[in-house]
Amino acid sequence: MMKVHFVLHETFEVPGAYLKWAQERGHQVTTTKVYENEALPETVDEIDFLIVMGGPQSPDEDRENFPYYDPKSELAFMKEAIAADIYIVGVCLGAQLLSVAYGAKYEHSPEREIGVYPISLTEAGLKDEHVKVLGSTLNTGHWHGDMPGLTEDAVVLATSQGCPRQIIRFSSKHYAFQAHLEFDSEAVNFLIAADGEEVLEEQSQNLTFVQNTQDIRAYDYREMNAKLFAFLDSLTK
Repeated sequence: MMKVHFVLHETFEVPGAYLKWAQERGHQVTTTKVYENEALPETVDEIDFLIVMGGPQSPDEDRENFPYYDPKSELAFMKEAIAADIYIVGVCLGAQLLSVAYGAKYEHSPEREIGVYPISLTEAGLKDEHVKVLGSTLNTGHWHGDMPGLTEDAVVLATSQGCPRQIIRFSSKHYAFQAHLEFDSEAVNFLIAADGEEVLEEQSQNLTFVQNTQDIRAYDYREMNAKLFAFLDSLTK
């Protein structure tokens, strides 16, 4: 049994299949709900696996729009987790924060991606002993406009047509996922409600990689969830 800690930034950015995996494997789960002004744990000593989820924020300070969001303390906490060499997965905003904790600068993605689009593993991804379980291409969820930065040692393991940095390995235990393999019908319904159906419909007509909400709702997310379980099992075995 491991102690898995989630950092959650918003009610509508749910951990989905990451949480289901932790529960089904019998791990002990704790959470910090940033949106409820909960404080991060004082130390990473009691944590074996840190999973930092997404949100509409960027890794920069934005007290005006998100008064509860303190990236400086999150980055300090993640740096402590990096130094302790516990498992870390950063998802979306969490992926960008992980890159900044490693000393990189996050960037805007060339394209905004919302919906389900394929990612393709790079040569390095096909050789990565944990990521290769995803297969050479996989349809995954997306909901972003930014992407992680790269350090000298970072390795890009997967790309998509709209974003060149979908999965990045910063070290053998530290992975950044810009893609959302955790999505399920509950998760996408929360996100659609948060962004607004009409806004998304308009974007889907004007932006190459924004899908219409009907297709996002209709998609069967079980395959990507199963592949995420396989990755997490491989990482922590």
